[in-house]
Amino acid sequence: QVQLVESGGGLVQAGGSLRLSCAASRSVFSRNEMGWYRQAPGKQRDLVANIGRGGGTNYADSVKGRFTISRDNNENTVYLQMNSLKPEDTAVYYCYAYSGLTTKWGQGTQVTVSS
Repeated sequence: QVQLVESGGGLVQAGGSLRLSCAASRSVFSRNEMGWYRQAPGKQRDLVANIGRGGGTNYADSVKGRFTISRDNNENTVYLQMNSLKPEDTAVYYCYAYSGLTTKWGQGTQVTVSS
């Protein structure tokens, strides 16, 4: 049963913006920390940003000031607004939900930033 569905990736020029969405089932969304990781070719999967059930946020240093994570509790959706994109932001972005015991992952969405 698919519980996390990502959308919003694509190709954008450097300096541009994209917004990623992650729609979750209600049971997943309401009980979990939500966030985004990314993985570039040949590299490990790294945390980009996360948001707690209470709305507290955390960002990787590389995206601070450029990316904003938010959650819509009515739509059971987490968003990642990405501004001032750089070629080094190119990666597959994965949504996740962490309950404190288990982690659920989305299928990933490709973000490509051209120079």
